[in-house]
Amino acid sequence: MTNEELQKRREKAVPRGVSNAGPIFAAFAKGATVTDVEGREFIDFAGGIGVNNVGHCHPKVVAAVQEQAGKLLHSCYHVVQYEGYVALAEKLNRLTPGDHAKKTVLVNSGAEAVENAVKIARSATGRQAIVASGSGFHGRTLLASTLTAKIMPYKAGFGPYAPEVYRVPYAYCYRCPVGRSYPGCNLECAELLKKRFVDLVNPESVAAVILEPVAGEGGFVVPPKEYFPRIKEICEEFGILLIIDEVQTGFCRTGTLFAIEQWDLVPDLLTSAKSLGGGTVISACTGRAEIMDAPQVGGLGGTYGGNPVSCAAALAVIDVIETEDLAATSRALGAKIRAAFEDLAKKYDCIGDIRGLGSMLAMELVHDKAAKTPAPDLAKGLVAECQKNGLIILACGNAGNVIRTLMPLTISEAELAKGLSILEAAFAKVVKG
Repeated sequence: MTNEELQKRREKAVPRGVSNAGPIFAAFAKGATVTDVEGREFIDFAGGIGVNNVGHCHPKVVAAVQEQAGKLLHSCYHVVQYEGYVALAEKLNRLTPGDHAKKTVLVNSGAEAVENAVKIARSATGRQAIVASGSGFHGRTLLASTLTAKIMPYKAGFGPYAPEVYRVPYAYCYRCPVGRSYPGCNLECAELLKKRFVDLVNPESVAAVILEPVAGEGGFVVPPKEYFPRIKEICEEFGILLIIDEVQTGFCRTGTLFAIEQWDLVPDLLTSAKSLGGGTVISACTGRAEIMDAPQVGGLGGTYGGNPVSCAAALAVIDVIETEDLAATSRALGAKIRAAFEDLAKKYDCIGDIRGLGSMLAMELVHDKAAKTPAPDLAKGLVAECQKNGLIILACGNAGNVIRTLMPLTISEAELAKGLSILEAAFAKVVKG
């Protein structure tokens, strides 16, 4: 079966709303290389959108899945419990920031983890309102898409949305929401939260503020070092909980196990997913024990939440992360990618900003450096040209003008060099072509 034949079947069977990066159908994948049904190989700089930090089909993860699949596929944790759920909760309680008592609920997707975090925050505080950012992406379910900032394609035509959700601009230094330059800006982006308590929402009705430590879909935006500590201070002043969404940033992507560690901040609740499962379906909400215990018995969970096979995979992922020191690997990988991006920036004026943490790096493309005019056409062209030549890479950002890297942290030197070479050739053709 060819890609073209499968694409025709897809068009008849699958709705157009399910987007695809291109007409490629994977047959198998290993490490950082995907092989399609026609035998063509692609270097993977997308990692299943940040899911494959330990690489495609890591042997330890595959072995854990195979072993568990022969023992117990499903019993529903609410009906018959199993050790894997408890063991994974214990691991996440130990690994997430803070040495206080913690508890974890396991569910399926990043959106589900976010929805549960909001439910828990509302139950614990007795308040309803939630504050999110203008660069955030938190999922596609009703509440999660309400929290998500970007309208097209995630929100257009799907309203009405959930009530009691309010938005503040994010700490986007390249496009400062108050028109200042860091560090001489007095961190006004953080103070905007407090100002919103004057003209937008009563702080006494706010249950939580939810933020990504690095805005993922919003363009890999990294706030200043002082930002999150100041946000936490404001939250504490008004008895508001802080939810940190580490669905994309977690599990060494930014060079530490969780990105928020780089701000020396302990959130009240933390959501994780994506690379937690190494390709299997699982997510989590971890938080202070007293907050997590606020909902009534039966108020949290779901039929498939914390599936035993996914728990086994996640435990194997954590073992790989710890034994192979993937945090250090991510930092080293990031240094190489950043150096390559900086070399490109010397040649191409369309690269307006290079940013990120660890191996979670991005280039923002513009048509005019002074005006910072977004160049989504260039990003789209680069993605397409790379794909034609054997590299899977993705764009992001509210304007769709940011090229991002989410390759497996286990990528080989040869795979990385080949991928960066394809990207450089794409620049030469698309930007100067």
